[in-house]
Amino acid sequence: MEFTFYKYQGTGNDFVMIDNRAGLFPIDDKVLVAKLCDRKFGIGADGLILLENADEADFKMVYFNADGAQSSMCGNGGRCTVAFAKQLGVLNSNETSFIAIDGMHKASINADGTVSLGMIDVDKINKEKDYTFLDTGSPHHVIITDNVKEVDVQTEGSKIRYSGLYGDAGSNINFVEVMDGKLFARTYERGVEAETLSCGTGVTAVALASAEQGFVRGNEVKIETLGGELKVSFEQHKGGYTDIYLTGPATYVFKGQITL
Repeated sequence: MEFTFYKYQGTGNDFVMIDNRAGLFPIDDKVLVAKLCDRKFGIGADGLILLENADEADFKMVYFNADGAQSSMCGNGGRCTVAFAKQLGVLNSNETSFIAIDGMHKASINADGTVSLGMIDVDKINKEKDYTFLDTGSPHHVIITDNVKEVDVQTEGSKIRYSGLYGDAGSNINFVEVMDGKLFARTYERGVEAETLSCGTGVTAVALASAEQGFVRGNEVKIETLGGELKVSFEQHKGGYTDIYLTGPATYVFKGQITL
C-alpha cells in the first residue's frame, strides 16, 4: 500500500506526518513506525504523527516515538500537527482544538507559521536538592547548570533516564542554563534515546521549573534550544500553573510517497 507522507519540523524537532483520517495506517506495527523514523533506512524523524478524525474536536493527534512505541504528549509535534491540519484544509480558521493522549488542547496559527499551543495545567512540581521533576504532558527531569553547552547530554541524560529513578518508563532529562534573561535548554528524549535539537514539553518543563525556583520573572520566558527559540507563557498560582502556552515556528519541509 502506498502512503503519502509529509515532513515537518519545529525548531529542529522533526516528524513524519500522515493523514490517517481514512484509518488505513497500520497503527499497531511498531517495527514499521521505527523503520519510517530511521534516518538511514527510512524517511528519518524524531517521531511519527497520525492526524485522525475526532468527534469532539477538529482532529486527533496520535504520536509515536522514533522507537515505534506510541508515547506521551509531544509539544513540538502538537504544534506541527496544527500546521499540518491547516495545510490539509482541516481547519476553517486559525483557531483550533484537538485531542492528544493527555486530553484536549487549544491552539492558534499565525500567517507566518508560528503556532501557539495550549499545554495541560501543572499542579505538582517536585523540587529535590539537585533537580526538579514535573509532568507537562510528558515526564521531565530538570537540572540547572552553569555550563549547558559543555554537558555530555547523551551520556548524562541516558544515565539518569535508565537509573531506575522513574521505573521502567523512565523520564526525559533536561539541562538548562539561565543566560542573559532567557534560558538555554538541552534535552535527552526517551523513545528517541538521544538528544534532540528541541523538545516542546521539555522547554515547557524547563520554563516552569525555572519559574518555581525564582530564575524567571513575570509570566513569559524565551528558551533557546539547539534548533532555535521557543516561548513559554503561563499564569502562576499558589496551586500550580495554568494557561500554559508553547509558541514557536512549525515548518513544512517536504512531501513524498512511500510503499508500506
